[in-house]
Amino acid sequence: MSTLLSDYDYNLPEELIGQKPAEPRDHSRLMTVDRSLKKIEHKRFYNIVDYLEPGDVLVRNSTKVIPARMIGRKETGAVLEVFLLKRIDINTWECMIRQAKKLKLGQKLIIGENSEIVATLLEVKEDGNRVLSFEYEGAFEEVLDKLGQMPLPPYITEKLSKKERYQTVYAKKGESVAAPTAGLHFTEELLKKIEEKGVEIVDVYLEVGLGTFRPVQTENVLEHKMHEETYEVPEEARKVITKAKAEGRRVIAVGTTSVRTLESAVNSSGELEARKGSTDIFIYPGYEFKVVDALITNFHLPKSTLLMLISAFSTREFMMETYKKAVEEGYHFFSFGDSMFIY
Repeated sequence: MSTLLSDYDYNLPEELIGQKPAEPRDHSRLMTVDRSLKKIEHKRFYNIVDYLEPGDVLVRNSTKVIPARMIGRKETGAVLEVFLLKRIDINTWECMIRQAKKLKLGQKLIIGENSEIVATLLEVKEDGNRVLSFEYEGAFEEVLDKLGQMPLPPYITEKLSKKERYQTVYAKKGESVAAPTAGLHFTEELLKKIEEKGVEIVDVYLEVGLGTFRPVQTENVLEHKMHEETYEVPEEARKVITKAKAEGRRVIAVGTTSVRTLESAVNSSGELEARKGSTDIFIYPGYEFKVVDALITNFHLPKSTLLMLISAFSTREFMMETYKKAVEEGYHFFSFGDSMFIY
């Protein structure tokens, strides 16, 4: 087991960073990875149905992404970018504000051409994030939908033509500031085919935070502190998954966020619980998975905690080998990239 950050690095040509979502969604490429046979195949995402078996349980993170990026201006006219991170109460949010050093406590930011939102700076946190209180008319969700932009990761430089392309087709509730991107490949039609095959689909929730993009800064990965995220495993999901595990059927997680949700909700006796809470679980090689048997995931950033998680699911050596192969084969990487099924 390697705890050195440099062991999770790889070379990625810039042109392989996915800039646009596949059209249709399920026509992205799919690399299938058989862990035991060390066998790799190259398919399209719609072929995933051929790798699923009747009785499998597919667990997806059905959290919703909010258009968390807004442009505000000070009363002096200076323009600032406001990025919503976490709701503190109904009208108060923790935010990240670019170039906000001169913004003083009590100072106001105007958002929207018609001043639809007036934000007041209440607090500057130790990490530099700001706490803002918002005044507006009507429902905040509707105002935000009108003024906000989807919070695309910094490595995506092309403008998104439709907001819903950074949203899964099954998103239901929540306030994520980043998409659970492994789910972006599914279409309604593909999900129907999967259900018709006898696969059960259940929903869990994890509100993806901006920390998902934060790089690991320590060379010894064990010194890295994970950010906290809010999650929920509903009772219905717990029942279906617990029954499947007892009967020896596979539990397949859609994305690393579903993995972190499920593994966070296991009690000391090894049983999955229906639970709401916060998690800062850090999964790296040596971790023993209690719930998840297979994983659908995108290709992750070099030196990232997500690359460590999938290395724990297989081995670091084999995962780095598959990534090298993906680069050679011209797969697209990251949020709007292609996908991998590890089983």
